[in-house]
Order: sequence, then structure tokens, then C-alpha cells
Amino acid sequence: MTTTNTPQDPPPLYIAREPIFPRRVSGKFRTLKWWILAVTLGIYYIFPWLRWDRGPALPDQAVLIDLANRRFYFFFIEIWPQEFYFVAGLLIMAGLGLFLFTSALGRVWCGYTCPQTVWTDLFILVERWVEGDRNARVKLWNQPWTAEKIRKRGIKWTLWLLISLATGGAWIFYFADAPTLLHQFLTFQAPAVAYLTVAILAATTFTFGGFMREQVCIYMCPWPRIQAAMMDEQTITVGYRDWRGEPRGKHRRRREMAEKAEVAIATTRAAGAVEGSRSPAKPMPGRASGLGTVTEKETLGDCIDCNACVNVCPMGIDIRDGQQLACITCALCIDACDEVMEKIGKPPNLIGYLTLADGEREREGGEDVSVWRRILRPRVLLYTVLWSGFGLALIAALVFRTDMSIGVDPVRNPVNVTLSDGSIRNAYEIRLRNMTGYERDFTLSVETPDPLHLELQGISGLTVAVPPNTTLKQRIYLTGDPASPASTQALLPVAIVATDDGSGRTAREETVFRGRQQ
Repeated sequence: MTTTNTPQDPPPLYIAREPIFPRRVSGKFRTLKWWILAVTLGIYYIFPWLRWDRGPALPDQAVLIDLANRRFYFFFIEIWPQEFYFVAGLLIMAGLGLFLFTSALGRVWCGYTCPQTVWTDLFILVERWVEGDRNARVKLWNQPWTAEKIRKRGIKWTLWLLISLATGGAWIFYFADAPTLLHQFLTFQAPAVAYLTVAILAATTFTFGGFMREQVCIYMCPWPRIQAAMMDEQTITVGYRDWRGEPRGKHRRRREMAEKAEVAIATTRAAGAVEGSRSPAKPMPGRASGLGTVTEKETLGDCIDCNACVNVCPMGIDIRDGQQLACITCALCIDACDEVMEKIGKPPNLIGYLTLADGEREREGGEDVSVWRRILRPRVLLYTVLWSGFGLALIAALVFRTDMSIGVDPVRNPVNVTLSDGSIRNAYEIRLRNMTGYERDFTLSVETPDPLHLELQGISGLTVAVPPNTTLKQRIYLTGDPASPASTQALLPVAIVATDDGSGRTAREETVFRGRQQ
């Protein structure tokens, strides 16, 4: 008979979701996650309602993204449109920070502070409060749609929806005065984009936190695939010490079976000794499956195969199978395993934070290495230096930035005008920025190697009053005499200077004067 080998089908790109019911667990890492959840959600929901006095001409909301006026307010910091490099710098720092923490501590962002993780933890907390712990939720999932199931699901989904609406509602309050927008929203006077934003964010929060959970981390988020490039054998992550835990077994049951086998062997030997020379007793091998005699009894590892680490995992994986893409290193399996180890009198950290290098060292009986030695290595130090450098540069730019500026745009149509006396005149649109909370007088002047006459459209004199926190547009004219070099040559470099009459500080912008040869 001949057989043909058929190639195996490739693994599917997507696997349908199987419901996961994480069991409640307590421990130091779970406590840390609760604190991070409370702090991050508190910041998100409370910040729009904090007030910060900036003066009568400025908004008093502590954190505000004012798109209408193109400003960003963060307590005492005010970012103008031309200062967008601050936002770009913060985004670069966020990316470098993600690289830094991943190279040092693995997917610590995913396990503790990622919005998907935080809101999923909150949704699971509500689910556990309404439906009970793991066993009760599994039972409820498998039972038909009874009145009890409908009631519990209705309460759970309602609470999820309220949290989702609060999530979307909190987001829109960052873009307008929160008390005013709340009143408009509740009286149906808010802009349509506010209702649309709340609806979209509420729908995504409800869906991702309630029904997609780990699917978002596995299939939608790109970071699980990118983070592998950030990690090496010295990266600290959650791992299972298989050299200590294997082979697994139910220790108590194995011990009882071994004790029974020992009693049976001892009884048989005693009976053979009584018979004496009539029928010498033969040694009797152990009869318990896999146990052997007392001297041949199998030595088991510390893992009792209780699956506590699996039952608490929000991703539904078994950390004992090694590093996996789905693992977010939330460390709940560490808490669950340490709790079991304490009950059976075994040392903790059968599952714990360790590196691949630590695993090889411990397997061979080597000494432990300090945490700082594992963290302070070239890759981590490089990311730290880059991250700190950007941070210091932003701080320096913030400290030494000026509170006034000037922008100059030559009028191109026409590029110049010849007056009746033969003089050449150029027009310019200037933007005077007063970045303070009070009105300031700016006096304009021109720096040029050849004399030019400066005048302001609609204003007698050269002083302009700029309101507080305002960019004022003003048209000015530069005129060169008919016989001056400025009027006869093609391009003349000039600079427009604005001087604050109160402080004496200046701002200047270079441009060109176009003469007759144009």
C-alpha cells in the first residue's frame, strides 16, 4: 500500500475568541495594578475639572486643548502653534520611554498602564462584582438564558455602558471649558461633534473592554510584534522556573500513595520473616503507578499543576509554556503561584520576574545577579541618555523661550510699487505675538544697511498696542528714496524689529526689500 504525504494546512491568521474568566487573586502585583488603575483613571476623569488662574483674558481650565484658538494649556505652561516642537518632543520622549521600559522590564507598559489593560481591569472588576468569581461566571456562561442570567447580564452591560459614556465624556472636556460643555451637552446645545465623539469612544470602550479584551492585544495592537526587537536575554520579564517546578504532580496524592506502598511492602516483608525457612519472602516491587519502592520513588518539582496561574491570567495563557506573544507580563500569575507555594510550604518565585540569562544561570546553580546590574546595560543606558537629552532640551526651551515674537511675510502681489516721485515701496504683513496676560506696546523699527522709511497702515507713529494673549496682524510699508541704493538694486537684506516699551526686550525677523530691478 502506498501513502501520500499531504502538506499541513498553514495556521490560521485569526482564531475565534474563546471567553476567558480570570479568577480573583490578591498579592503585591495585584495591589500595584489597583493603585495604577486608580491613579490613571483619576487623572483622566478629574484633570478637565481642575482650575488654574491665568488672568482675566485666559481660560482658567488647568488642562485644555483649545483648538479654536490653537493653544494647549497645561497648568502654568501655554503652548502656541509656532511652538509645536514641544508636542513633537513629548511624543518622541513617549516613544523613547516605551523603548526604555521595554528593553529593561519587558512589556511592563502593556501589563500595568496601557489604556486597554486599565479599562479591561475595570470591566472585569464590574463583571466579578455582578456575576461572581471565576466558577460562578463560567456556570452563568454555560447555563441557558434564564431570568437570573438576563438580570445579571443587564446590570453588567448597563454599568459597562455608563463607564464607556463617562470615558467618552471625559475626553471631550479636554477640548472646551468642562462645566460649560457639560451644561450644553445635557441640554442638547453642544456641537454635533461632541455627541459624535462621545458615541464613538463609548462604543469602542464598551466593545474593546467588554467583548474583545485580549483580542485587541493579540491582533489589533502592533506593539507585541515590535517589542521583540527591544528585548534581549537580559530583559526582565515574567517567567516560569521549570528546572525547579518540573516534573509537575499532585504532591499530596503522590505522597499518600507512596506511604500506602511503603506499608504494603513492610507488611509483606514481615509476613515473610514469620514464615522463616519454610518460604523465604521475595522482595516485592512497588506497585503504585510510577512510584517504585521507597528508594526509587520519583522526585517531583514544586509545581503541583493546580493551574492557578492559568486561571488568573487575563489573556488565558499558561506561562509554564514559555514566553508567548499574548503575555502582557501583568504578573498576576506570580501572585497566584506565590499564594499556592505558601500553602504547601514551598519557597516563592516559582513564577517570577527573571531574564533568560538568569534562567540559564539558575539552572546551572550559579549565583543570582542584582537587579541593577541586569537593568544598567548599554542598550538601556543608551535609551536613558536619549530620553533624558530630549527632556532636558524641552525644559531648556521652555525656560528660555520668549514671551513675544514677530513674523514677517512680504506681500507678493505686487512685489513692489513705484510711487509718483520714483520711490520704491514694499508691503509686508507682520504678526506681533503678545504671549502674556496683559496688553503691551511694541515699537517697530527696521535694520538695514541703506536708509528705508517705515510706516504702519492705519496707525500714526510706529507703536502698536497688542492685546493680551493675542497675535495681532498689521500691514507695514518700507519705502526707499528714488536715488538710494535700496531702490536701485534687486534684493536688499533687512530686518523688522519689535521692541517692548515696558521691558525693553526685542524680537526681530529677517526679510528682503525688492528694488527697481525686480
